[in-house]
Amino acid sequence: MHFHFRRSYRGPVRLLVADLAGTTVDYGSCAPAGAFVELLKRHGVTISDAEARGPMGMHKRDHIRALLQVPEIARRWQAAQGSAWDEDAVERLYREFIPLQTEILPRYNRLVPGTLEAVARLRERGIRVAATTGYSREMMEIVLAGAREQGFVPDAAFCGSDVAQGRPAPWMALRCAERLGVWPVEAVVHVGDTLVDVEAGLNGGMWSLGVVRTGNMLGLSRELDEALEERERQRRLENGRAKMRAAGAHFVADTLLDAVGHIEEIGLRLAAGEKP
Repeated sequence: MHFHFRRSYRGPVRLLVADLAGTTVDYGSCAPAGAFVELLKRHGVTISDAEARGPMGMHKRDHIRALLQVPEIARRWQAAQGSAWDEDAVERLYREFIPLQTEILPRYNRLVPGTLEAVARLRERGIRVAATTGYSREMMEIVLAGAREQGFVPDAAFCGSDVAQGRPAPWMALRCAERLGVWPVEAVVHVGDTLVDVEAGLNGGMWSLGVVRTGNMLGLSRELDEALEERERQRRLENGRAKMRAAGAHFVADTLLDAVGHIEEIGLRLAAGEKP
């Protein structure tokens, strides 16, 4: 007879790995979107806010490359510059992007409402909270300093420049788990506001949870969000939820605080022997 042994983790959720901009800070993820629009504008290339947000969640160098790979943006670049973009252009743009983004970050480091309550509820349950971001180390430290002043201090934090590959690779989240001594990966919940956040969680074998209202999927500051007519807001949110689910998110929530209930449900599923 042939037997197959399959081990099943039935312990609790031990770690939440959360994105920064659009998930825990900077409602609407406005800082990076505006910086990319301004960066290309300086080189004669106009892109919309929606176009700027397309690759959001990646390391910022990868984000610039992904923008230039969009056929229409590539055509605009060639028209403005007289030649096609290349890797040298990507590197030049990234070097220019760093001080541009760094300068405006302090204006966009306000915590998303409900973040402190969500973190407190998770820690009451013994769940550690870590942070990841597509920003560089210098940029991340600016954001974390602002968050710290408001009471949010993650147990670990890693950025795109800390790893060989940024999202959708899972390395930042796995570095968080390693730093905090958390395993197996089934005990980790990965949460973020972009499709590559969802992919990164899945690629790491974790539970992957998408946030739609406070970040890139809605793409509006808190003030613009609250000014929306309710029917239009719900239409946009449902569109974002559908995209998150199509990307493979196990759960989708409007905000990090709303996600706490899903994390509790994940704990029940783990106890029943389910895997991500």
